[in-house]
Amino acid sequence: MAGYRESCKRAVLAAALLLAAAAGQAEELFNGRDFQGWDLLAGKDMPPEGAFTMLAGGVIASTGQPSGFLATLASYRNYRLHVEWRWPGKPGNGGVLLHISPGPMDRVWPLSLQVQTKHGSAGDLLPMAGYAFAEPPTSAPGAQPVIKAHTAPDSELPAGEWNSADIVSRDGVVEVSVNGVPQNRISHGKPDQGRIGFQLEGAPYELRNVRLEKLD
Repeated sequence: MAGYRESCKRAVLAAALLLAAAAGQAEELFNGRDFQGWDLLAGKDMPPEGAFTMLAGGVIASTGQPSGFLATLASYRNYRLHVEWRWPGKPGNGGVLLHISPGPMDRVWPLSLQVQTKHGSAGDLLPMAGYAFAEPPTSAPGAQPVIKAHTAPDSELPAGEWNSADIVSRDGVVEVSVNGVPQNRISHGKPDQGRIGFQLEGAPYELRNVRLEKLD
């Protein structure tokens, strides 16, 4: 009888753990060991390790080259995404790609929404390769790239310090905060789901604490 009770307790505990996991706990998108679950698309046949390195303490270092992007194999729709990045040397250009989907390419960039991490422009939103949203851009008519600039004063930290972006995507609405400051929002985004990626645009950078919490 005691063994049966113990078995029941274990079953209840296991069910509680499963429920907690299903309740929307954040998951690390990098496993800290290798790049399982990720794909490098950079115009040449090379593994993620050709442009990214796992460092101690869960830091992922990027060479910034060749031009292209690292993307999850999985697709996501409604979620909260937390990303931390910094420029270990001279700050440069980069971005987080949301809702990467099959379709046209803009040079090496896929159909997606870019959350800009470029130094001096962190929090800008760029519709890539035909991505669309309801709000008008702030860039001049006909200008390329099309940009919806961040709305608050710059909240990026100095080069060498860790920045954070918190991104909420829900049913075509995307909201972006940089270092806790709300910086941008779009609605009726199309596509409203897809893979998540990080750009390579020439400047070395580092990532850590890349976490995603599913919202449905």
